[in-house]
Amino acid sequence: MNQLLRAGQKVSLESSGLECDVQQFLGGGGQGEVYRAAVAGEAMALKWYFPQTATAEQRARLDTLVKKGPPNNRFLWPIEIASASGVPGYGYLMPLREARFKSLLDLMKRNVDPSFRTLLTTAIELAHSFRQLHAVGLCYCDISFGNVFFDPGTGDVLICDNDNVVIDGAEVAVCGTPDFMAPEIVRGERSPSIATDRFSLAVLLFYLLHICHPFWGRKVMSIHCLDLPSRTKLCGHEPVFIFDPSDRSNEAVSRQEDPSGEAGANALAFWPIYPRFVRDSFIKAFTDGIRDPQHGRVVETVWRLIMARARDSIVYCPYCGAENFYDAERQKQPRCWQENCKREFPVPPRIQIEKHLVMLNHDARLYPHHISGAPTYDFSSPVAEVTRHPTNPNVWGLKNTSDSKWVCTLADRTVRDVEPGKNVPLGRGVKIQFGKVEGEILV
Repeated sequence: MNQLLRAGQKVSLESSGLECDVQQFLGGGGQGEVYRAAVAGEAMALKWYFPQTATAEQRARLDTLVKKGPPNNRFLWPIEIASASGVPGYGYLMPLREARFKSLLDLMKRNVDPSFRTLLTTAIELAHSFRQLHAVGLCYCDISFGNVFFDPGTGDVLICDNDNVVIDGAEVAVCGTPDFMAPEIVRGERSPSIATDRFSLAVLLFYLLHICHPFWGRKVMSIHCLDLPSRTKLCGHEPVFIFDPSDRSNEAVSRQEDPSGEAGANALAFWPIYPRFVRDSFIKAFTDGIRDPQHGRVVETVWRLIMARARDSIVYCPYCGAENFYDAERQKQPRCWQENCKREFPVPPRIQIEKHLVMLNHDARLYPHHISGAPTYDFSSPVAEVTRHPTNPNVWGLKNTSDSKWVCTLADRTVRDVEPGKNVPLGRGVKIQFGKVEGEILV
């Protein structure tokens, strides 16, 4: 296939007047091709549209997005429109994806094996980013794991293909990706909107945590080919959640009954691992969220809270080291989920800070959202971390890594200041005043 641009070619950026040097072809899709490029020595990405997709409507959408700017730095957002002499159509400049980011398709294929902590951080970032997009009245239209990249080590995310984002309610260029579309879109009753974005986000989060589609259950076993008509039936006309508590017609099926694993085996393995509040949120998303698209869907701020709460609930099995979850609603002691372990183990120390319950594992950290109440969810700047006493390995403390002084009340009611860099012992009943909020250590 002939590429639209060639290495070494120069294109013009229309607003700044700068030149963009085309360096390398990266790949193509349904709308156009993407190239590695450089502007004033800085590595960037350049998307160029095929002639048939370089429409006036698409150009108008790009103009709007360039003027609005990205909701946050997680979006590989259009920066500037580009044109080139002798080349039909136009393109746009955007940030270049770093090599550390992998496609969520790599997760589906099990090419990467991130921790639960990483997956939940990714879920928080996705919910937070789409919340910010929707808060300015924009609709993504095509949320799917093909449009999201993540760092398997940290959980950081990047959201690509933002040139199809529209003002909510405006005419759209795409209706979404099959399997991720809301049922009302699949049935042809609605166009993409913020409400349908929320359904697609729920599907994406379920895939992220369960490596399975929420509607791929027993009904799949009677289908010889998951072609478009079959998917339209499962996702549009007869959508039933594989863990619907009142309708088991499409329940997840074990690999013993379905050796192919296509009927929900992955989900059946992961579902019981997560805390009840996580499972209840998915049940709501795929029951109420189907019946009542406007009011029944789980909104981004709730997903953000749920995933952050689950992240705080992680505990490590002392026998095999596996990540588990402490669920105060259903267990006094955690039981390791690993098949070769399955042992109960004591709950580690934890701290209650208003509505936050954070397990104080050996590597635990507190972040600004724990002590400020603000939904920042910035995991790059911890305000506290669990540390071990330098001479007595049996003594653990919580170190103040913030810039502010804490006030600590010990179990004997002794009160002392905890300056930055100092520690509080992890003892029963110890209370810490973090400015406006108070935390209590539970053992």
